[in-house]
Amino acid sequence: MPVRPVHLLPLVFAVGTTSAQAASAPKDADRSTVEQQSSRSCENPTMDQQIEALMDHHGIPGVSVALVDHGNICLSHYGAASRETSTGAAVNDDTLFEIGSVSKTFTAALGAWVQQGGAFSLSDSAASIEPDFEGHPVGEVSMVELATYTAGGFPLQFPAGVDDATLHDYFVNWQPDFAAGTKRLYSNPSIGLFGLLAAQSEGSSFAELMQDSVLPTLGLDATWLTVPDDQARHYAQGYNGDDQPVRVNPGPLDTQAYGIKTTARDLARFVQANIDAYQGSQDDQRMAQALLATHQGYAAVGEMQQGLAWESYALPTTLDALQNGTTAEMALEPQPVTMLEPSGEPQPQRWYHKTGSTGGFGAYAAFMPAHELGIVILANKRYPNGERVEAAWRILETLEQ
Repeated sequence: MPVRPVHLLPLVFAVGTTSAQAASAPKDADRSTVEQQSSRSCENPTMDQQIEALMDHHGIPGVSVALVDHGNICLSHYGAASRETSTGAAVNDDTLFEIGSVSKTFTAALGAWVQQGGAFSLSDSAASIEPDFEGHPVGEVSMVELATYTAGGFPLQFPAGVDDATLHDYFVNWQPDFAAGTKRLYSNPSIGLFGLLAAQSEGSSFAELMQDSVLPTLGLDATWLTVPDDQARHYAQGYNGDDQPVRVNPGPLDTQAYGIKTTARDLARFVQANIDAYQGSQDDQRMAQALLATHQGYAAVGEMQQGLAWESYALPTTLDALQNGTTAEMALEPQPVTMLEPSGEPQPQRWYHKTGSTGGFGAYAAFMPAHELGIVILANKRYPNGERVEAAWRILETLEQ
């Protein structure tokens, strides 16, 4: 387990009125058996304490947590999927949450999967896939620069007025603020364009490739870009800071940047697939190699290495380091970056994670391949990234004791 820092941010514990279910999955249980028994849940007092404290402090209606522990997945659920009287229901195994920017890790997996099939190279320019970009700054940007937010200053969000009809013109007219490869500026348009071009290189739309090929290959049957009508009853209601019900708004490249809706169980399966890629235990080796490619460090900002969507830290790391990498400053301000030449070798001795938020949801996923441990925390209200990281840290710490 990562070493403890000397100073940890305090989290005041409170006993909430919600509680986790009681049974725990045996460590030596067959993974498929564990997943088929939806009543199995994590018997972890630290988890209960951490999650109930977060819910109490931030007024979060509902939370779903999944732990990945040496091939076993357990689930614990807290509170309500909705506070609306007509749709109110307890969070359960089938509850769908918006995961915001954790969706970028799926976009990265899609891009790496296409790249493994030979449709493009990460060093290829955008213009090599979209000829209309030739002669424009966007055309000179490489696919890896798009995927690591180092293309030269794409903003966090598209400017007002940009929609699907004007998206192409936006990219053609875009002007960089600094040289590609010199600074990292976290950006939905940047990784969104990566996903769009990756699918285009395969001769497919992003949505079709994700829903019909990538998600089934990963074995994810409760993960959606657009929630089907027959699953709508499972879609949790999100709540903003004023406790008003909200759902994610459509926008240009939203499916690539923040469009996934999924369950804690399915997101944990995705985390498990990322861990399994190091074990050589996946049936689909193309996907396994693609997932490993998303973990490579392509750019460094201080202690953090930027992979394809995943951010990582060498073990042992500290809670302070992880939290410092998830601040608003890291998301909103350009950071000096050092571009790296990945070795291509697996990197199991690292903490990989990604935060994600929409107007009414907060998500976090993390894993350590060398320890075969991972965690997913999904909530139907956004709350500070640093507190998600700390809760995950505390919970995973109990699995190593």
